[in-house]
Amino acid sequence: MLDVADIDLFYGASRCLRGVSVQAEPGKVTAILGRNGVGKSSLLRAIMGLERVRAGAIRWEGKDITALPPAERARAGIGYVPQGREIFPFLTVQENLETALAAAPRGHKSIPGEIFDLFPILRQFLRRRGGDLSGGQQQQLAIGRALCARPRLLILDEPTEGIQPSVIKDIARVIRHLSRDRGMAVVLVEQYYDFARELADSIAVMVRGEVALAGQGTELDESAVRKLLTV
Repeated sequence: MLDVADIDLFYGASRCLRGVSVQAEPGKVTAILGRNGVGKSSLLRAIMGLERVRAGAIRWEGKDITALPPAERARAGIGYVPQGREIFPFLTVQENLETALAAAPRGHKSIPGEIFDLFPILRQFLRRRGGDLSGGQQQQLAIGRALCARPRLLILDEPTEGIQPSVIKDIARVIRHLSRDRGMAVVLVEQYYDFARELADSIAVMVRGEVALAGQGTELDESAVRKLLTV
């Protein structure tokens, strides 16, 4: 389980996260909602070790990883799909996927066949450069690349941003499969409540660097969530 406990994050003198606590359990999806600029991406970057927290603790599978560098967190089983995808545009699809194998467990240094079952388009475009793919195809590549490291926790930062509806449905199907069928813990940052509500077991809504509302997805008051998303 991922346990983020009371973390503070500063950019210079500006306090970006204020005592934020979230959890992600195996086999479940935790959605982090909020408008632009409320700290959602900063929270994910803190979980991955890309930003250093000033206070609080981050634990993964019972181990304190607060001071662990990003590469060690990846090797510990945490996969990350950043906002904007950040694929390598001049590498082929195959080469992009292979970049994640360095973080894979010992004995798993080849691209898992399941990647192509989840995203058949990647097999078709193995020799195509990442920069030549459409936005939706690049998002599928970014998720597939993260999965090549065989993570037990998958962190997704706005995977539906700028994506056509047909690919959004494919991504939702994959997230559901990974959590419910594979038992993976998933943390999903989203702006769109309807997409998150469809998938999430639990939801946390952030406002100005704090968790303003949190609970089981089916139990939260929809009008209260929507109101916070328009604040």
